[in-house]
Amino acid sequence: MNTAEGIQSAAWILIALPLISAAVLLTTGRFADKWGHLLGAFTPVVLFVYAIFLFFSVKGESNREISLHLFDWIPVEQFQVKVGLLIDPLSLTFVLLITGVGSLIHIYAVGYMAHDDGRRRFFGYFNFFVAAMLLLVLADNYLSLYVGWEGVGVASYLLISYYRNRDEAATAGNKAFFANRVGDVGLSIAIMLMFAYFGSTSYAEVFSHFGEHGSDVGKGVAAAIALMLLLGACGKSGQFPLQTWLPDAMAGPTPVSALIHAATMVTAGVYLIARSFPIFDASTATQTVVTIIGAITLLYGCVCGCGQDDLKKVLAYSTVSQIGYMFLAVGLGPGVYAIAIIHLVGHGFFKAALFLSAGSVMHAMNDRIDMRRFGGLARVMPWTFGVFLCGFLAIIGFPLATGFWTKDKIIEAAFDKGGTSGWVLGLSALIGAGITAFYMSRALIMTFLGERRWEDDVHPHEAPAAMKWPMVVLAALSLVGGYLLVVNGALKHWLEPSLGGAEHHAEHDPTIDPTLLSVIVLVVVAVGVGVAWVVFGRKTVPDTQPVGVSVVTTASRRNLYADAFNEAVLMRPGQWLSRALVYFDNRGVDGAVNGFGALVGGSSGRLRRTQTGFVRSYALSILAGTVAVVVVLLAVRFQ
Repeated sequence: MNTAEGIQSAAWILIALPLISAAVLLTTGRFADKWGHLLGAFTPVVLFVYAIFLFFSVKGESNREISLHLFDWIPVEQFQVKVGLLIDPLSLTFVLLITGVGSLIHIYAVGYMAHDDGRRRFFGYFNFFVAAMLLLVLADNYLSLYVGWEGVGVASYLLISYYRNRDEAATAGNKAFFANRVGDVGLSIAIMLMFAYFGSTSYAEVFSHFGEHGSDVGKGVAAAIALMLLLGACGKSGQFPLQTWLPDAMAGPTPVSALIHAATMVTAGVYLIARSFPIFDASTATQTVVTIIGAITLLYGCVCGCGQDDLKKVLAYSTVSQIGYMFLAVGLGPGVYAIAIIHLVGHGFFKAALFLSAGSVMHAMNDRIDMRRFGGLARVMPWTFGVFLCGFLAIIGFPLATGFWTKDKIIEAAFDKGGTSGWVLGLSALIGAGITAFYMSRALIMTFLGERRWEDDVHPHEAPAAMKWPMVVLAALSLVGGYLLVVNGALKHWLEPSLGGAEHHAEHDPTIDPTLLSVIVLVVVAVGVGVAWVVFGRKTVPDTQPVGVSVVTTASRRNLYADAFNEAVLMRPGQWLSRALVYFDNRGVDGAVNGFGALVGGSSGRLRRTQTGFVRSYALSILAGTVAVVVVLLAVRFQ
C-alpha cells in the first residue's frame, strides 16, 4: 500500500469542505438566506472536480491502494485507532458517484427548493450528508466507517422529516431512524467482535486474518461477524426484513429521494459487504443468507411496486428491488462483487433520472403525486417525459440502455451459481425483471400517456433550467452510462485491486448460453410491458383507486402486510413489554422504595409523640427507667 503524495494528500478536503459548508449554512441564520443555496450547490461541484484529478492520479499508480493518515484517535493501551483515508478503486468509484450525481442533484435542488423558506437549512443538511457519506466510503477502518454510517443516518432523518409541520414526514423520519438503529446495532456488534478477536478495527489488520487459504479464526467467529455486518447492511439499504422504512422516506423533498434514497445512502450496505468481502468469503453460509435476502427483497419490491398509485413510492419500491439485485450479486461471491458495483453505479444514473423527473411532475402539479390524477403529461412536459422514458428504458433493461449491460449480468451470474440454488436465484431475478417491466410501464402510462385526469386548478408546465439540465445529463447517462462502464471490462478491471479478480465459476460452463439468456430476458421484459399496455394503456384509467380488487392487488397496496406484521410481531409485544416494565417499576421498584420510606416516616411520626416538651413527663420517664433498671438488677441478684 502506497502513502499519499501530491494531490492525494489533500483528500481530506472531500470530508472537510462539505462539513464546513454545512456548518456555515446551519449557523449563520438569515444572513445566508440569499446565497446559502449557491454555496450548498457549489460545494459538491468543487468536490467532483477534485475527485476527477484524484482519480487520474491514482489511475497512474502501479499500486492503486493509497493510505492517507490523518491523526491518532484512540491511543489506549492495546486499543489503537488511527483515523485515515483509504484511496483505492472501490472508494474512488463511490466518491465519483456521490460527488458527480450529487452535484447534479444539488443544482436541481436550487430550482426545486426555490420557493421554500428553509432552503438554506435544507442545503446545510444536504452538505452534511455528503460529508458523512464520503467519510463512510473513504474510511480505512470500521470505527471511522461507523462514524460516517451514523452521520448519514442522522442526515437521512433530518432530510426525511424536513417538512416538520407534516405528520407524514415526522412519522417517516422516526420510522427510518428506528429501522436504521436496529441495523446499526448489528454493525456495532461486528466491530466489537473484531476488536475482541483481532485487537483492531483496521481493514488491513482485520482482513489479514482472512486469507486465500482460509481464516485463522473459527468459522463460527467469521459467520458471526459477517451476519452482524449483514444486519447493518440490511438496515441501511432497506433490505428484508428492515425494508419497510424506505418507501415511507419519500415524504421528504424529491432531491432527498434522488440522492440519499436512490443513488448513495441506500447503497451503503452493498458497499459494506463488498468492502468486507474477505470476511464473507470465509463464511459460505452467510453468503447464502445474503443471496436469499437479495432474492426475497427484489421480488418483494417488484410486487409492492405494482399496487402503488404514488409515483415516488413506485420508484421507492423499485429502489428496494434493484438493491435486492445488488445484494444477490455480492452474495454470489468472488468475481461477482464487481458486477454488483457496476449495477450500483448504473442504478445511480437511471434512478436519479427517474426521481428527478418525478420531482419535475410534482413541481408542475402543485405537489400532487397520485398517478391516477395525471395522464397526458407527455404533451405538456416533453422534456420531463423524455428523461423519465430514458430512465424507464434503462431500468427495464432495454437493449443498449444501462440496465441491459448491468442487471442482465447479475441474472446470468445467478444462473451460473449452479445446482438447484442457482436455478432458484436465477429464476427469481428473471421473474423480477418481468415484473419490473410491468410496474414501470404502468407508471409511465398512467403518468404521461392517455387522457388528462388532473383537476382544473392544476396547470402543468416544464421545469426551469436549473432543474431541466441536470435531468438531461442523467437521462444521457441512463442510456449510455452502462456501456461506458462495461466496455472492455473497464470498471471490472479497475475494481480488481479492491474486490479481487474475475475467476467466478471459471471451472464451469455457463448454465444458459449468455446470448440465449439475453433473448429470454428480453422476451420476459416484453411480456411485462405488453401486459401493462393491455391493462392500463388500452383502457381508461379511473381517477380513484378501484375497490373490490383481487387479494394480490390488496396485498400489494399494503406492502404485502409487512407493516402489519412488524406491528403485530414487534411493535405490539414491545409496547406490552414496556407497559409491564413501567408497571413493575412503579409498583415494584418504586413501591419498595416508597414503602420503606413510608414505614420509616410513619414510625418516626409515632415515636415523635413521646416528645411532649414537658419537664414532668421527662422526669417521669427517667423515674420509670430507673425503677426498671433496679428491678432487673434485683431479679438477677436474687435469682
